[in-house]
Amino acid sequence: MTATSRPCTVHELIAVLPDVPVLHDRCRALAALDALMGGRSGSRFDYDPAWGPGTVAGLMNNGSGDEYAILFTPDGVFGRGFDHESSMSPYTNEDMALWPGLVDSLPEVFRPLLDEPAFCDDEVRVATVVFWRETHDTAWRAGPVEYAEYDDDGTGHLFHVLAAGTPEAYHAFAEDYYGRRPDLDAIRHVYALRPVTAEVIKTLNPEADPVAVAAALARTGYPVEGRRM
Repeated sequence: MTATSRPCTVHELIAVLPDVPVLHDRCRALAALDALMGGRSGSRFDYDPAWGPGTVAGLMNNGSGDEYAILFTPDGVFGRGFDHESSMSPYTNEDMALWPGLVDSLPEVFRPLLDEPAFCDDEVRVATVVFWRETHDTAWRAGPVEYAEYDDDGTGHLFHVLAAGTPEAYHAFAEDYYGRRPDLDAIRHVYALRPVTAEVIKTLNPEADPVAVAAALARTGYPVEGRRM
């Protein structure tokens, strides 16, 4: 896989994910950028510093049935994604079970999260991608999932911006998603987690309400110049 290609399976994804602190920063930066860009009916990327007791969440939802959640917990990190058109969706089989191997080796400490209401449709566990990293792990892990020739778990569709981890990758995404070319230097400013200034807000979205943007960023704990977070 080249530096510019998308990871196509969960195994390719975990091979390119960075260490936990860097991944955490990426989640926060993506949420801040979407808040600055203005979102469509809410941001595609989000960040919740109080998702649960001691748990921070990096989130993505495209509004069309595809989403992911990466939970930074006291026990480590649990990630799951769902591509509603994936051939590996639980809705493709009669018993509505998760794809074989997907969670077979998931540590017990993360298993209760499979039944988290936010990750279920009634009683159906909804996931096509699952990965994790316990606090003592030195690498990301995933289950022994096997793929037939045409199977697709949605990894490339769901995680390509996060996996790339560059301002350029977000710039390309935003150009397509928002239909305008945001300033790359301003994106780099946010990727570096530097405090957002009024100039950065205006550069990324001239029509944004600075007060509303500051409030949205404050909710995520992202620093805004002149305000204490």
